[in-house]
Amino acid sequence: MAPQKVAVVTGANKGIGFGVMKELCQKFDGIVYLTARDEGRGQAAVEELKKLGLSARFHQLDIDDAASISTFAEYIKKTYDGLDVLVNNAAMAYKRASTAPMGEQAENTIRVNYFGTLAVCDALFPLLRPHARVITVSSCVGHLTCVTGDEPAAKALRDKLASPSLTRKELCDMMNQFVQKAKDGTWKAAGWQSSTYSVSKVGVSALSRMQQKAFDTDPRPDLVINHCHPGYVDTDMTSHKGPLSIDQGAVSASYAALLPPNTEVRGEYLWHDKQLVDWVNGPTPSLY
Repeated sequence: MAPQKVAVVTGANKGIGFGVMKELCQKFDGIVYLTARDEGRGQAAVEELKKLGLSARFHQLDIDDAASISTFAEYIKKTYDGLDVLVNNAAMAYKRASTAPMGEQAENTIRVNYFGTLAVCDALFPLLRPHARVITVSSCVGHLTCVTGDEPAAKALRDKLASPSLTRKELCDMMNQFVQKAKDGTWKAAGWQSSTYSVSKVGVSALSRMQQKAFDTDPRPDLVINHCHPGYVDTDMTSHKGPLSIDQGAVSASYAALLPPNTEVRGEYLWHDKQLVDWVNGPTPSLY
């Protein structure tokens, strides 16, 4: 008897993550876990799904807390001994009007969005079963062409991020160096853009491409990771300015989470309408 399939969505109690939960609860042939930092909000979201006739399970997971990640990974291992779908959705963003210093914004945003996502991958990737699907929610501002600090430094950064030989250590060092440059006020001269959220999403997109290369040589067959721009969605993160609904924002991530066996869509950057976009050169479609 085949083991029961398991899907996990991080940061799923609201917004795009909740939209992905709705899609997976309807279309995924297995158990779907809604994870969130706050247990009360997570349980409330599961109840909201229940009102829609959808069944999900909850487990606490804070991607900014090593103990929380370890506890969750151990739970999945002990309970199911494997994982079939992982949607890396959890993230944070400062509002444009924030008065927090650039260095503080960079440190917190990179720690959560890049290193938190990486920590979840490190904990859960060993549990991925053959034909597992991973999707990391990036952004339109996670496209490589958004690295637009002073030239020629920005071009050097873009070239390095696009390089097929980029290593994990090099990428992590680049993220840490951005934080340091943000603290000392030289980030733009170093080639970086002025949005810490954008840098963090460029980071996770570059990471996804690297992770697919590792999957391609993994003994487990048909492991796939893609990264996506969900669109400009009406969520708390966008201060409800986005024109797309959370259901529309869930389209690309849900599509990537449910790709069929032996798909050719691997290591790709998907637009919110499922278009494949060249992450290095573009062009990018319109936002909406």
